[in-house]
Amino acid sequence: MRTRRLFVYVVLLILGVSGLSASVEADGDRVLVVPLQEEVEKGLYGFLERAINTAETEQYEAVIIQMDTPGGAVNAAFDIGKLFSDAEVETITYVDKNALSAGAYISLNTDRIYMAPGSVMGAAQVIDGQGNAAGDKAQSAWIAAMRGSAEDAGLDPTYAIAMADPEEDVPEYGAPSGKLLTLTSTQAEEVGYSKGTADSLDELLTILGFENAQVDTFEQTFADKLARFLTNPVIVPILLSIGSIGLVVEIYSPGFGVPGIMGLGALLLFFFGHLFTGLAGYETILLFVGGLILLVIEFFLPGGVAGILGMIAVIVSLFMAGESVQSMGISLAIALFTAILAGVILVKFFGKRLQVFNKMILRDSTNTESGYVSNVTRVELVGKAGRTLTPLRPSGTVLIEEERVDAVSEGGFIEEGNRIRVVKTEGVRVVVREIPDLEKENK
Repeated sequence: MRTRRLFVYVVLLILGVSGLSASVEADGDRVLVVPLQEEVEKGLYGFLERAINTAETEQYEAVIIQMDTPGGAVNAAFDIGKLFSDAEVETITYVDKNALSAGAYISLNTDRIYMAPGSVMGAAQVIDGQGNAAGDKAQSAWIAAMRGSAEDAGLDPTYAIAMADPEEDVPEYGAPSGKLLTLTSTQAEEVGYSKGTADSLDELLTILGFENAQVDTFEQTFADKLARFLTNPVIVPILLSIGSIGLVVEIYSPGFGVPGIMGLGALLLFFFGHLFTGLAGYETILLFVGGLILLVIEFFLPGGVAGILGMIAVIVSLFMAGESVQSMGISLAIALFTAILAGVILVKFFGKRLQVFNKMILRDSTNTESGYVSNVTRVELVGKAGRTLTPLRPSGTVLIEEERVDAVSEGGFIEEGNRIRVVKTEGVRVVVREIPDLEKENK
């Protein structure tokens, strides 16, 4: 009896340990929740890349992308979509409210999609900077990408195409020809794009079997938010404008002061944002610094070659750091125009007050009050007599107190050798009158 009881205790102990181990193993699952909110742009890629790397390195079971976005840049969506499709960890999209435009494409590149009640997905036509439909080339590439993402996920590509192409006819879901498709959570589940509807993230975890898992949130840090702000297409030309204005003013002012600090600070913020988000590498910064050094050399040792090479290096580094050649070209054009406009305004309205413009503006003038005269006015000759050395027809040369003077007659022709008297001077113009009777004149 005692032996049997001991055997039962051992069996119960083994089962208990096994159950404890199973419980620990189950409770050892970890899920990483990553928010993808606001607009999709290049600055978001670095944040999401770090999230995926963290999940893979620390062996999370899954990454849940909590999505609420109106869309954004197409090239950024391509990069983020590839990041998710190539991820070794399972990626799951939870559409919390909106997965529109670029958000729809990114969702299709994750392993599974779940949606909250009332959320929507679709309306993914490519729009240019003016709010119009993009050209045929860009539209065709985007439609092909949407179709390919749906096919790779084993989904019917008709609905993905209808999200991007208004000519695709899907009337049963409110998208006849001429209208883009936007699926509700119910419709998305009907066509198989959504695997289910969950009222909350906790309910989604239960559906996925992660109700006992450790859930961590990969929040954006201050540096992430700052970098996304600094790489915003609206902020980039502002930073470049401040940088160019500050450096130009600093070059023409003595020492190193506020304009130089503002200029360098703006450029440092520009490169920090692009470096942190992964848009630029260290080689870009080295090229920019090298360009600045060449420009400084040109300033002190002018010759032309160093200045040209330095300017080329700076411009190339900016294009390398930019989101695209087109966007950076627009930003540089805006910065150049703004710098010129600001320079004109400063010189015109504040030039006399700002000491930094002393080397840029010529303030000295050659006026009469300062002792400068362009021509001598011969007022001292008025009333003096002389004789003509050449005929005056009406201009010629006269001799007054042994000085040859160019003169004009007040009236008509005066012969050579006749007596004259200066009646007035008009600047350098000496006007003379003939003295008809010398004896009468002397009385």
